[in-house]
Amino acid sequence: MNMIATLDGQPFHQPLGKVVCIGRNYAAHAAELNNPVPSEPLLFIKPATSVVDFSSAPLRLPQGEGDVHYEAEMALLIGESLSHVTPSEALTGIAGVGMALDLTLRARQSKLKEKGHPWEIAKGWDGACPLTGFIAADRVEAWDDVNFSLSINGQLRQQGHTAQMLTPVEHLLAYASQWFTLMPGDVVLTGTPEGVGTLHTGDQLQLTLEDWLSETGLVG
Repeated sequence: MNMIATLDGQPFHQPLGKVVCIGRNYAAHAAELNNPVPSEPLLFIKPATSVVDFSSAPLRLPQGEGDVHYEAEMALLIGESLSHVTPSEALTGIAGVGMALDLTLRARQSKLKEKGHPWEIAKGWDGACPLTGFIAADRVEAWDDVNFSLSINGQLRQQGHTAQMLTPVEHLLAYASQWFTLMPGDVVLTGTPEGVGTLHTGDQLQLTLEDWLSETGLVG
C-alpha cells in the first residue's frame, strides 16, 4: 500500500501515486552542475515507493553509493485527473502544495549519463523522495510568487522563488499532461534552485514554504 499524503493535517482521499519531476527548471542550478538549460521541460518519474515521510523518521541513505545530494523543491499534490489540459485548466487540478527533497545518487547518475543510459536508479530508489505534508492550494494567491527554502544544521542552503522557474507551474502541469495523465494522488516536483550539496548522517534539516509550512527532518 502506498503512503497516504496529508492535506491540511488530514489524510488525503487517494494513496500517493507517481512523482513527476522536472530537471533544470532553475537556470542557476543547471549552471552549478555544468548542465545545459533544456529548450523544453525535462521530465522524469520517481515511483510511489520512493516516497517517505520527511519528518516522521530518520531519512536513510544508501550505503556504498557515494554522495547523496539534496535538492529541495516545491511539491504539488494533484487532486483531479489532468490529461491534455491547457495551462489555465491545469491550475484547477492542484489540491495541495508542500515541499520535497529530490535525493540523488550523484556518482551513479553521472556514470549512467556518460553511458547514455536511463538514470532512474539514481533518482528513484526507496527513500529518494522525502515529502512533507501539504496545505490547501487555495492558500496560494500567485504561483509565480512563492518562496521556499532548505536549512541544514541551522544554515540556509537553498532558497528558491517560483518567479525564477524556467517553466512556470501551470505550463509545467500542462506539458506533463500531454504525455501522461496526472491522477489524484500524484505529486509533481517543480525543480530545485542552486545550492545543492551532500547529506551526512546526523544532519538536521528544515524545509520551509512561505509562512504556511515548516517541517524538520533528520538524516539517520
